[in-house]
Amino acid sequence: MRTKVLFVCSRNQWRSPTAEALLKDHAAYEARSAGTEAGARIKLTAGQVGWADIIICMEKKHADRVAERFAEELGDKPLHVLRIPDDYGYMDPALVDLLQGELGAILEL
Repeated sequence: MRTKVLFVCSRNQWRSPTAEALLKDHAAYEARSAGTEAGARIKLTAGQVGWADIIICMEKKHADRVAERFAEELGDKPLHVLRIPDDYGYMDPALVDLLQGELGAILEL
């Protein structure tokens, strides 16, 4: 069974979709992404938090929002913060390098 990983950023435009794409073909993980802001491309929902086995947030503010809005669904699931600022575009090589290093410390890649 694949581990379900949910990536969270603000608008679900650049960072979390890039992280999701990096795990797209990984045999051990199923990935989705969402944003915490009202105008997010894919807005974070209770269902997504409930679906996930692991939640990985780009910044502390995202983890705080997940914990505040979806405490029941979050329960005792692992909630990680990468501390990656919103300074990158989708699949930006610098972002990909940063994510690969950070994710390697959390997931078995």
